[in-house]
Amino acid sequence: MAGGSREPGRSVTSKALAILGAFDAEHRQLSLADIARRSGVALTTAHRLVGELEAWQALSRTADGRLRIGLRLWELGQLAPSRLQDVAHPWLQELFGDTGENVHLAVRDGLEVLYVDKVHSRRAVPLVSRTGGRLPMHPTGVGKALLAHEPEWFVDSYLARKLERPTPHTITEPGRLARELASVRTQGYALTFEEMTLGSCSAAAPVVVDGRTVAAVGVVVSSRRARELHRLVDPLLTVAAQIARAYTESRTV
Repeated sequence: MAGGSREPGRSVTSKALAILGAFDAEHRQLSLADIARRSGVALTTAHRLVGELEAWQALSRTADGRLRIGLRLWELGQLAPSRLQDVAHPWLQELFGDTGENVHLAVRDGLEVLYVDKVHSRRAVPLVSRTGGRLPMHPTGVGKALLAHEPEWFVDSYLARKLERPTPHTITEPGRLARELASVRTQGYALTFEEMTLGSCSAAAPVVVDGRTVAAVGVVVSSRRARELHRLVDPLLTVAAQIARAYTESRTV
């Protein structure tokens, strides 16, 4: 029993990390019972560890007694390397200024896209994505742009899964999706039409550094303006190339 744990195979550290991992963009506030269930940690153990995490300010409580991530973790998060976000942000702002549409930057994290930055306006179409949030790859523009440039073995493995279908327009048929990904590779950008959220469409382009796709930048518009997506492709490709160039130059400084 690792680390003095009474649960075979699980150390105290692994349990504490599981408790923190119970929180995500869709579960920002949890009760103690929720934490125990989502982390797989026994309720009594969760109670003890939550108390220690609270004392360290890794967790804090809301007015109604629910738990949420604390400021100490936010402070530590600011120390994480963020060169990509730093160099990309001015270009995201420029693309937003040129188009007036919501813009975001994403990277692949496992089988999902992780949104690392966005520039948006209340006047533009509402976004389901949020900075720090994750979404499936195949229904999103940035996800398709990333997935299309993954190795063949990864794409085959991804398509062999049961694919989520957030809307009736989501492409989940493996053959059809494989053909679309091939088109993305050929044309250099991805388009989606109400595949992640009804009422919104998107265009996205990969950020390619030294032959490797490190991120994707996307623009989201209202479905009522879907015909305008193609006019956004050129500025989108330009910004993706500029981000790649700035990221490359930042590594040589």
